[in-house]
Amino acid sequence: MPDPKVEIVVLVTTSSEEEAARIGRALVEAKLAACANVVPRIRSIFSWEGKVSEEQESLMVLKSRADLFEELAATIKTLHSYRVPEIIALPITKGSPDYLAWIRDMTRKRK
Repeated sequence: MPDPKVEIVVLVTTSSEEEAARIGRALVEAKLAACANVVPRIRSIFSWEGKVSEEQESLMVLKSRADLFEELAATIKTLHSYRVPEIIALPITKGSPDYLAWIRDMTRKRK
């Protein structure tokens, strides 16, 4: 099991700012993420189904814990409009101790 003291940043692209806000709010309300930042209007260039595509998307930046990632990712998949959404977690290797403690305090306690 991942260390509950390891905080993570999770990147998720969405089809719109509204979709990112809806998913982000659900994750914060469920205490799977302490915070969801929504960055509107990013330009994504990617390969999909054999061709290079370019779309306008929004980026959601979530702060959470490694031990919540599986449930967080599953919840995102149920709420997301994409068949294969981007859900990428990066460990936070350094951070303000007070901020990292806040992430732990705002997310679901282990059962």
